[in-house]
Amino acid sequence: MVDLIELETERLRLRQWRAEDREPFAALNADPEVMAFFPSTLDRCASDAIADRCEALIARRGWGFWALEAKEGGRFIGFVGLHAPELELPFSPCVEIGWRLAHAYWGRGLATEAARAALRVGFERIGLAEIVSFTAVINARSRGVMQRLGMQPSSATFEHPAVPLGSPLREHVLYRLSRESWLRSL
Repeated sequence: MVDLIELETERLRLRQWRAEDREPFAALNADPEVMAFFPSTLDRCASDAIADRCEALIARRGWGFWALEAKEGGRFIGFVGLHAPELELPFSPCVEIGWRLAHAYWGRGLATEAARAALRVGFERIGLAEIVSFTAVINARSRGVMQRLGMQPSSATFEHPAVPLGSPLREHVLYRLSRESWLRSL
C-alpha cells in the first residue's frame, strides 16, 4: 500500500481530494480570470474529471496535485503539487510543479508557500533530481511564482502540443530547478 503524503505549511494544507472539493473546483475552473492562460474555461464535467484524476494519481503514487485548503476556515482554494505529464513534451520525461488557485486567494503568496512545501517533498522524500514548471510566455503571474521558487528559465521556448495552433498561449517557457540548486538555496 502506498503512503499518502499530505503537507502543512503555516497557512495551508495540501491534502487528498474530497467529494466536497468538486463544487469550488468547478467554480474556479469556470472563472475566465483563473483560466486566462488556458485554452478555455472548463464545465463541471471536465472539472470533475480533473479532480478525479488528481485523486486517483495521489492514491496510486502517494503524491500529485494536492487539494489546497486554507487552514483558517478550512476552505478549499485550489491545487498545488507535483505531476508527471503523460503528454510528450520536448523535455519529457519530467516531473512538473503546478498550481491553480481561486482568484480570491491571489496576491497573498499562497501559491509560493504551498509550492515550496511541494518542492521539499519532491527533492527530499521522492528523491527527484529536477523539477520543472512551464506556462504560456505571456503568463507573468505564474512566471513570477517560478522565479520566487528559485527556478531558472530555459533559453528557448517551446510550442505546447495541447494548445491550438495560432493561439497566443501556444508558446511556452520552461523553468527548471535541480536538487543541487534547491539544496544550495536552503
